[in-house]
Amino acid sequence: MTLPTCAAVTRDFSAPAGRITLDEAARHRRRMLMISDEGIRFMLDLPRAQLLRHGDGLVLDDGSVIAVIAAPEELYAVRGADARHLLALAWQIGNRHLAAELHGDHIIIRRDTVIRAMLEGLGATVAEVSAPFDPQGGAYGDAHGHGHGH
Repeated sequence: MTLPTCAAVTRDFSAPAGRITLDEAARHRRRMLMISDEGIRFMLDLPRAQLLRHGDGLVLDDGSVIAVIAAPEELYAVRGADARHLLALAWQIGNRHLAAELHGDHIIIRRDTVIRAMLEGLGATVAEVSAPFDPQGGAYGDAHGHGHGH
């Protein structure tokens, strides 16, 4: 028996056949064997690697859809004293090529005690949170790394 294959991602679906819960690192894929939360085995075979977002649907070759669920992760919520301070903190995070989820009043990053100490030393308020992580994509269309050499 051949496994169902997923070669497309959609946001347009209503009743998924199943769900697959993955952290951010596991959601950045191109080709791999996957098993839904309900035990549906399928081969993910996308044209290129991409970050699967919470709410995406993986369209199997039989037309059924597996919904992508972003798993909660151990993260930091970083806040500045004001908008300018938050921008300066964002620059420091970006200068270290860290994946970051940007919001109007805070930035979400992965937990790292060295980075936390640096940010607090710069006057940031850093709180531990557990939430799905959906970082900003890079300038070259990726969410992991920056796509160029130094």
